[in-house]
Amino acid sequence: MSKTQENLMTAFAGESQANRKYLAFAQVADKEGMTQVAKLFRAAAAAETIHAHAHLRNAGKIGDTAANLKSAIEGETYEFTKMYPEMIKEAQDEGKTAIAKYFDFVNSVEEVHANLYKKALENPAGLPQTDYYICKVCGYTHEGPCDTCPVCGAGTAAFFNSSECCS
Repeated sequence: MSKTQENLMTAFAGESQANRKYLAFAQVADKEGMTQVAKLFRAAAAAETIHAHAHLRNAGKIGDTAANLKSAIEGETYEFTKMYPEMIKEAQDEGKTAIAKYFDFVNSVEEVHANLYKKALENPAGLPQTDYYICKVCGYTHEGPCDTCPVCGAGTAAFFNSSECCS
């Protein structure tokens, strides 16, 4: 990998993290009644997304839908087979049981994501027309509305429609 390619991926990671961090900061500002600060954080988060997407494009990491699905499957599979199991064990070894439990939730969800991507790869044009619902507690993703989260046990109120939140 060239130094420029490495720099693009480092910049992509930094911009992606800044986006998520600023969105979390915006939620806090909203809760504290600082509406204008929340707007500023959201504006900066949107700009960071533009940067991240450009870095990813320039690095040649965005392909056609089939290639993107394969990349997503690879990433999610790594997370639930290697990354999170190691993190769960390390958190348990350090006595951080609450964090280990949360990592276990996330690990389960990453496997669900991989399976949803595999399903999409099998027939991308033939997926059922449905919305995806996400659990606010653990991130579990479900095709259509869900009564109870099978990962963390949260009820219907914990789910939101992904088409109403994200871009």
